[in-house]
Amino acid sequence: MALFNVSFYSDVLGLWTQMNVVLPQHALQKDRKLPVLYLLHGMSDDHSIWLRNTSIERYVDNYDIAVIMPTTHLGWYTDMTHGNQYWTFISEELPKICHSFFNQLSTKREDNFVAGLSMGGYGAVKMGLAASESFAAVASLSGALDVASNYAHMQNIRGKDFWPNIFGEEEHIKGSENDLLALATRLKKSGKPLPDIYMWCGTEDHLYQQNITMKNHLESLGYNLTYEESPGDHQWKYWDAQIQTVLKWLPI
Repeated sequence: MALFNVSFYSDVLGLWTQMNVVLPQHALQKDRKLPVLYLLHGMSDDHSIWLRNTSIERYVDNYDIAVIMPTTHLGWYTDMTHGNQYWTFISEELPKICHSFFNQLSTKREDNFVAGLSMGGYGAVKMGLAASESFAAVASLSGALDVASNYAHMQNIRGKDFWPNIFGEEEHIKGSENDLLALATRLKKSGKPLPDIYMWCGTEDHLYQQNITMKNHLESLGYNLTYEESPGDHQWKYWDAQIQTVLKWLPI
């Protein structure tokens, strides 16, 4: 495997940022494009966390897939009400930058995937629902998937002054572009291609009920959903195991 730590300037964010990129070195010698997995981090993490807490580099060695692990700070993969445009960055600017740096990456929808944990699970599902023309499959591990109905609980996690800067006031979230349930409904009605979705959550996780809510909603809409749960809470030992399942599930 080849590992790149890339520092680059984002015009959208107006700052220097970083990403780790894993490429299968033997595959680079072949005359074909590589599928791509964007791997998103959670609230307390950065671009280094998947390499530090899992063996992702070793896991992907047999899959001939590129893995992009960007830093997105605490932006919740949104164009913040007061702050940076992290949604525009992750869904539009970052893929263009990655393809300009690494011309081995495939630009085809069927070759582009997103996965993430916790906040990154929210971001991954949002990518699949709001940019379905670009991503064929998405995976959420212990994702925070029902922000609109759990705003009060989230304030206990980070404080009341933090969340309005990201999502705006509570009454503005439901039905907005940051409400994943609403996005799923709108995409289904739009006639656009639907992503395949994988979800896993531990049954003792504080986000478990949010995952059940999203599972039921996606199933009612007829999405191609693979849902799994098992005993566990919000810890890396579970995500290290489940990212291996995600890699097997992806249509590579």
